[in-house]
Amino acid sequence: MFIDTHVHLNSERYDDLDNIIENAKRNGVGIMIVSGYNKSSSIKAIEIANTYDGVYASVGLHPSDCKDEIDLELNWLRKIVNEKKVVAIGEIGLDYYWDKSFIDLQKTMFLKQIEIAKNVNLPIVVHSRDASLDTWEILSKNQVKGVLHCYSGSLEMAKSYVKLGYYLGVSGVITFQNSKTLKKVVEEIDLDYLVSETDAPYLTPHPFRGKINYPEYVGFVVEEIAKIKNLSIEEVKNIIKQNVKKLFGIGEL
Repeated sequence: MFIDTHVHLNSERYDDLDNIIENAKRNGVGIMIVSGYNKSSSIKAIEIANTYDGVYASVGLHPSDCKDEIDLELNWLRKIVNEKKVVAIGEIGLDYYWDKSFIDLQKTMFLKQIEIAKNVNLPIVVHSRDASLDTWEILSKNQVKGVLHCYSGSLEMAKSYVKLGYYLGVSGVITFQNSKTLKKVVEEIDLDYLVSETDAPYLTPHPFRGKINYPEYVGFVVEEIAKIKNLSIEEVKNIIKQNVKKLFGIGEL
């Protein structure tokens, strides 16, 4: 069974979820976690999870959406975290790539959501872009179970996260010819700390790069991990399944 730990089935780019999810399952994808990024997308993630078997939800406020958030206490998030198929808080974190004008607000919201995760004993799904040092500083001082979604940092930072018990999300970027740093991370980091994801509809893997991404393509990610690790696809699938069970509490060991 393949597992997509981060997919945006709540994206407006998808218009036929029945077919998309059916295709994913036909291609061996047994578990998908739909990631929210604000109130409306998080609620939609839950609705999708409640509609389909094997589909779960992660709910939270993305750092880029912080500036548009009117509920600074995140009461909406506190109300939905206990929904049955919510398995994580995310995606949350820091993003300095697009706009650095509200960095303090991003940090405040990140910390608030980490605290919410601790209170309900859920892992966090962390988005970090051009904010590596600040992300590390916050996570090292406020430890909670979690995954660095679509990991794009250095090998040294990856080793530091793993020492704290964090998992690293590997996306379709691993199939890109120029993804040398990520390939080195996957080569060096123990498979017990890696999970597979698509981030669909974004980051479409080779050979479909440049087109819309779908959860059915997560197999290409696992195949590349297996190639780098010199393991069989079945071995990688089974270890990732164990990792997902440990991190999110879903799936069978």
